[in-house]
Amino acid sequence: MATEEVQKHSVHTLIFRSLKRTHDLFVSNQGNLPEIDERLEKLRRSIKAKDGYGLVLDKAAKIGEARKASGAQTPGDKPLAITDGSAVDAASAAGSLVKYNAGARPAEKTAPLVAGTHTSLVRASLANSNGDKSANGTIASHLQLIPKKAPSIPKPKWHAPWKLSRVISGHLGWVRCIAVEPGNEWFATGAGDRVIKIWDLASGKLKLSLTGHVSTVRGVAVSTKHPYLFSCGEDRQVKCWDLEYNKVIRHYHGHLSAVYSLALHPTIDVLATSGRDSTARIWDMRTKANVHTLTGHTNTVASVVAQATNPQIITGSHDSTVRLWDLAAGKSVCTLTNHKKSVRSIVLHPSLYMFASASPDNIKQWRCPEGKFVQNISGHTSIVNCMAANSEGVLVSGGDNGTMFFWDWRTGYNFQRFQAPVQPGSMDSEAGIFAMCFDQSGSRLITAEADKTIKVYKEDDEASEESHPINWRPDLLKRRKF
Repeated sequence: MATEEVQKHSVHTLIFRSLKRTHDLFVSNQGNLPEIDERLEKLRRSIKAKDGYGLVLDKAAKIGEARKASGAQTPGDKPLAITDGSAVDAASAAGSLVKYNAGARPAEKTAPLVAGTHTSLVRASLANSNGDKSANGTIASHLQLIPKKAPSIPKPKWHAPWKLSRVISGHLGWVRCIAVEPGNEWFATGAGDRVIKIWDLASGKLKLSLTGHVSTVRGVAVSTKHPYLFSCGEDRQVKCWDLEYNKVIRHYHGHLSAVYSLALHPTIDVLATSGRDSTARIWDMRTKANVHTLTGHTNTVASVVAQATNPQIITGSHDSTVRLWDLAAGKSVCTLTNHKKSVRSIVLHPSLYMFASASPDNIKQWRCPEGKFVQNISGHTSIVNCMAANSEGVLVSGGDNGTMFFWDWRTGYNFQRFQAPVQPGSMDSEAGIFAMCFDQSGSRLITAEADKTIKVYKEDDEASEESHPINWRPDLLKRRKF
């Protein structure tokens, strides 16, 4: 007896047929919801009530029983209404809004308001303007409807435009960091040629070169209380230089990789450094002890700043977060995750209790001490390497492509932008700004650039509000919370 040949189908065909049969079976009642089992629904509600309100459930039941026994009205018995306060019948009390009309007598009811004509209700008990008394002898209180005032966007303050004043060349590598001395007589720069140079601020002449680092110098800071200069670099070294002898007197050992930023605490003798080992470290200036290692970031910590009030240490990292630290405990008290890309720069405002953080997506302003978001400053779309702020309310940001943007701190208005000119003989690709800072007076801006020069900018004395007017168009979407 010959066996019949079974037709073989691919797995794909068989699965498709199976799916089609299932679909045909259930297609008639596909949109129907499953029947609700009342017993199960009651059980679910009681479990939810016990879970959420277990501690006060019995009290609520007792109050309800007591109300029933005394015959008192329960809160849900009567519909709520906003009325003008005078005696009105129950029918009209069922929910019409009465518009305040100063000239009308209490008996003359104005027509109920049409929904959507006003933006907000503000309760105001005002006397009748004619001094009319109501039937019971009291002056009728009215509900006044005042439209809510729209939040006003402040107008930006006028700032003079900035212009290039001096170009200083002398370094043999990219200039990576700047620090101005507290007396405002000289400033220090560190570069890829491993040398720290001291320059006269007024004349731009070289005063001194300090050698000792074996790799790029990434950070310099001058102490306000001691004759010390601190420096850090890609050689993992943090050095303290005595400027009376121009020699290194202390080394701070502990970083496991390149050190990218350092900051001095303004009131206590501690030093904060941060780097590529994803940590920030707090050092005792005198004993060289590593007091705290601030861990929590998951990538290079590119920027660290210190201030006298809490949060005393703020760090920005390539993991796109900003962290606020408790210096006494050595712990992170707040992590700001609003940025989408790496944060390369943080700047404190000299007089306001605020700071700004820069990332390629946005510059964001925050209010201390809790790190409350204030506003976005959008427009500088390149990688923002550095920022500086002065007490006049000028915020400057410098980009990796050599662009400089000048902003009004309060409103985020961009009043000037330009491309920094490269030194003759340099390639255009070397137009990058790595660091910037204002001098102590806030009237000179010093930038460190990729064309191996230091540029000094000053305000244009001849400019006025007439020659450079504010072209301000408030952007309503500017204060988006992200």
